[in-house]
Amino acid sequence: MKIIACYSIKGGVGKTATSVNLAYWAAQSGLRTLLIDLDSQGASSFYFRVRSSKKNWGKRFFNTYEELLKQIKASDYDNLDIIPAHESFRHFDPLLSDLKKRQRRLKQVLKGLKDEYDLIILDCPPTLSYLSEAVFKASSMIVVPVIPTTLSERTYEQLLDFFRDKDLPVESVYPFFSMVQRSKHLHKNTIERMTTRYKNMLESQIPFSSDIEKMGEHRSPVACFAPRTPGGKAYEGLWDEIGQVIDNG
Repeated sequence: MKIIACYSIKGGVGKTATSVNLAYWAAQSGLRTLLIDLDSQGASSFYFRVRSSKKNWGKRFFNTYEELLKQIKASDYDNLDIIPAHESFRHFDPLLSDLKKRQRRLKQVLKGLKDEYDLIILDCPPTLSYLSEAVFKASSMIVVPVIPTTLSERTYEQLLDFFRDKDLPVESVYPFFSMVQRSKHLHKNTIERMTTRYKNMLESQIPFSSDIEKMGEHRSPVACFAPRTPGGKAYEGLWDEIGQVIDNG
């Protein structure tokens, strides 16, 4: 079983859209896929029309994998299940601060799902926290959307610094460009610079697209309502590239 985290320190970069579309394409490729929405805002859950339990169960999240099994909900798509976010997830950091071996707790819990799923995708909140460290320890691959601007480049470097400071595997981090507007010189120059600088940069680029923005209106992955658009094709290409990385890993 592989675990992919969709993560960014910076919000508004297309992290949740990436999580939703990667989960869809992974399931379409035949992988038994589980998307876990760790962000208490619940955007991934909303896109897949899945509601969380009304009960506050966040305190039990890191207990055993059996607790997670109780919260799994089927999506409208074959091979794809969801654990929707709950507002109690906001308290994960205080909860993890009191747990022994907190960095490895998430990995231990998710390991119990290996017989049910081939792939787990984590949609993560945009913070550096105890939860982030647990996610980084648990994940085979951390996929990071980066808008090609100076500020986003700086934020990405901060993430790499965090990995180095915590002795985490920098080689597991794979950035890709999101919300790309090739007509902008800043975007073009940033893409050229970062592609040369960072060896793990994925080739796939997600364009700034009104079709991607309409995911909230349709509450579905782009491929389900606009598969032939640049945005739809870009996410399919991104999954193909990521799939090759995890297969080779």
